[in-house]
Amino acid sequence: MTETVSGAATSGAAAAGKRLTIERVFSTDGVHPYDEITWERRDVVQTNWKTGESVFEQRGVEFPDFWSVNASTIVTTKYFRGAVGTDARETSLKQLVDRVVKTYTKAGREHGYFATEGDAEVFEHELTWLLVHQYFSFNSPVWFNVGTPSPQQVSACFILSVDDSMDSILNWYKEEGFIFKGGSGAGLNLSRIRSSKELLSSGGTASGPVSFMRGADASAGTIKSGGATRRAAKMVVLDVDHPDIEEFVQTKAREEDKIRALRDAGFDMDLGGADITSVQYQNANNSVRVSDEFMRAVEDGTEFGLRARMTGEVIEKVDARDLFRKIATAAWECADPGLQYDDTINDWHTNPETGRITASNPCSEYMSLDNSSCNLASLNLLKFLKDDDTFDGELFAKAVEFIITAMDISICFADFPTEAIGQTTVDYRQLGIGYANLGALLMAMGLGYDSEGGRSMAATITSLMTGTSYKRSAELAGIVGPYNGYARNAEAHKRVMRKHQAANDAVRTVHIADAQVHKLATKAWADVIALGETNGFRNAQASVLAPTGTIGFMMDCDTTGIEPDFSLVKFKKLVGGGSMQIVNQTIPRALKKLGYQPEQVEAIVAYIGEHGHVIDAPGLKTEHYEVFDTAMGARALKPMGHVRMMAAAQPFLSGAISKTVNLPETATVEEIEEVYLQSWKLGLKATAIYRDNCKVGQPLADGGGKAKKDAADAAAATEAAATKVVEKVVYAPTRKRLPKSRVSRTTSFTVGGAEGYMTSGAHDDGELGEIFLKLGKQGSTLAGVMDAFSIAVSIGLQYGVPLETYVSKFTNLRFEPAGLTDDADVRMAQSIMDYIFRRLALDYLSFDQRSALGIYSAEERQRHLETGSYEPVEETGGAAELLVEQRDSAEGAGERVETPAAHEATVIDVETKDTHGAEAREVPAKPATEAHTTAELLEKISGTAIDSPLCFTCGTKMRPAGSCYVCEGCGSTSGCS
Repeated sequence: MTETVSGAATSGAAAAGKRLTIERVFSTDGVHPYDEITWERRDVVQTNWKTGESVFEQRGVEFPDFWSVNASTIVTTKYFRGAVGTDARETSLKQLVDRVVKTYTKAGREHGYFATEGDAEVFEHELTWLLVHQYFSFNSPVWFNVGTPSPQQVSACFILSVDDSMDSILNWYKEEGFIFKGGSGAGLNLSRIRSSKELLSSGGTASGPVSFMRGADASAGTIKSGGATRRAAKMVVLDVDHPDIEEFVQTKAREEDKIRALRDAGFDMDLGGADITSVQYQNANNSVRVSDEFMRAVEDGTEFGLRARMTGEVIEKVDARDLFRKIATAAWECADPGLQYDDTINDWHTNPETGRITASNPCSEYMSLDNSSCNLASLNLLKFLKDDDTFDGELFAKAVEFIITAMDISICFADFPTEAIGQTTVDYRQLGIGYANLGALLMAMGLGYDSEGGRSMAATITSLMTGTSYKRSAELAGIVGPYNGYARNAEAHKRVMRKHQAANDAVRTVHIADAQVHKLATKAWADVIALGETNGFRNAQASVLAPTGTIGFMMDCDTTGIEPDFSLVKFKKLVGGGSMQIVNQTIPRALKKLGYQPEQVEAIVAYIGEHGHVIDAPGLKTEHYEVFDTAMGARALKPMGHVRMMAAAQPFLSGAISKTVNLPETATVEEIEEVYLQSWKLGLKATAIYRDNCKVGQPLADGGGKAKKDAADAAAATEAAATKVVEKVVYAPTRKRLPKSRVSRTTSFTVGGAEGYMTSGAHDDGELGEIFLKLGKQGSTLAGVMDAFSIAVSIGLQYGVPLETYVSKFTNLRFEPAGLTDDADVRMAQSIMDYIFRRLALDYLSFDQRSALGIYSAEERQRHLETGSYEPVEETGGAAELLVEQRDSAEGAGERVETPAAHEATVIDVETKDTHGAEAREVPAKPATEAHTTAELLEKISGTAIDSPLCFTCGTKMRPAGSCYVCEGCGSTSGCS
């Protein structure tokens, strides 16, 4: 059983008679917030997309009528407490909110926050109103634990510490385990552990931190399945001057090579797959903590010293640029490690007299003292957009004041997993207020994410949020006293406040909307300086920008955290099950803001719905394209667009930003180096990157690489086929009738549970001439439509329309029923039409024709796994033997040999060292293009890229949230939220 430590604290100033007056802003006097809302009953039923098995079912749950199906589903499955089917199970949002709100209100009363009982009641009503109207949300542990018999753990983020002793290392394993069990994540820096190049007191050689990472990774991999809330989330940091830094950098890249090899051998290496546990280090994000000294050495091209952990002496010198290149190469291969900029982090540290900041939480937004925690809350920015499409800064500030008060109260009753964490949190009271829906807000305001106007708006909002937070913190310090560690760090804390104020003064506004917000922020920071001088501060930290994964869905946000919109077309879950693709509802509002008329808006939205982007949309001005840029797709933001937005917000945050810089598959190692270098120069505290398709288990894609090649090949094939059609129509407009007696085949099929039959007839030369489809009951509308469709296609075939044309047009059509089939050659289909024409292609087109369309049989796909080619063995001749001969002749000569395989080029370094230092190791130039995981299988079938991994709980598509992924169907996360 975990040890818990209470967060109760005394309030000397409160005892002196000072109390807090709560202003009623959102709720209505004399009316309970619930009575202003229309409530309805819903059934929450979830099934696994892959297996069809029931995942969750609770009927008759109660939610406001304006909450989406997604939001109510995720809250019901994730946050309702009690066993399903028992009287103890929560059945209404009212019960959930009351459980949390009444606990906060009770603690506020007991710890002397409220001036009168009336103020306590106003606090309760305001907090209830803001939550049920989706204006903000606490982090997930609050919803899991507060008001239940479980320990009142409210923090999502923990930072641990480990020293160079077995007792400390084993205690690290134990502490992490309890934190994972409670549904939270932790990070720590391993740099105190001596390297494998140093000696033990016994004279032996130390194991080094990387070896101990194996044990912690195995522990996290085991415990992640024990909780009902989420997978384990952890961060491992190593200083750049640690002698084992190169081994640490290459750790996950080596494992990614192993994953590819096992995948190609037929093992299930998908996210949550049965065999993924056979590889190591997959449960942590890795980051290198770099210093200004190291980054300057990279710029200057000089050497950099690696220091012994016990003595601090330089035991090895390395070329700084070479090490930096190895870091970027590993990130190119597998997205790890990220970078944390040590000097920048500690320059903004409010408590340097207590200790340095050495690590972060798993997503890198919380950075503070070792053995500390942070409870988070995020505001929904779109709720503060007024009817005239300007941001309501005054209302936003009032919400921030109130939420900071509630967050501070939570520390009074919270429990913590270890005594050290509890003591540090009570002494420093770190908070992490943030926001979500920035991308949607900017779009609705007609501002491009990667534009001066967009960055200025984000900077002023962030500045107002943090300035207002510290203002309220200073006011609370005057009522219930400053944090216990303030006196020791007073001058440093006030210095950081002045740095924030100076950064605010340096902001140059672009338009009226951000100028209005900036004016409020300037006033807030002036109050911070004045009140802080008198009262001190209640909280050592106030703000971070978290990924807001699950709680983002709870608030019905279009975008998470500081992220831009991921795509313009989204999946919307429907009442009663199923989903549909819809155009992001922020787009019509943005078009109206930009001055487009209703009929123009309708045409543009229809175009986006069909194409997924705005390029060449009818009537849309090219100068407005940037407003609709997204993280992925045809108008994807440039990598530096992400970095510049982070740089705009960073000076106004106590912590950092959870965000991944997305790069296309074609990005180079040099581009990653530039992102890391510019992030340092622009003052970021941390940066993580993700290159499309760099990981097997979590394939991201922007339609680049093979997907683009396949699309281009298919388009070329279609164009060529269309040319043939024109020739036949012009020169031979005659019908080639089938003989009276002809060869035909009948195929029974099942697609997504729907059964049907297809009969196809051929000419004497084997060319397809007719099809008949049987689907639905005789006499039904569906059966009639299928008959008419069959006749139309048959006549087209007989008049010379090539089958290739039909295949290219009708494959990849998406509509229900869709899913698994009973055909070994076509395992999954996006629709009945998609299946039918893939089956016809396999039955009647030649291998070359099908290859141009990307359609292969099961046998051909297996052959590709074994030989690297889809073609029959006899057609490839001795290509494999020739390659072996080339390799043999190159042995000992140090030659560089490239394989001639069309689908996957493998570069082999003979007797030279690659980036990992291994000799003669084969490095795939590209990830394997055959489908080996469920996500890759969907890519293969649909012909389009799958933009995120599939959920390990329900099998539906996930989406990025900071540096993690969250499921739109059930709310499960890949590590943090």
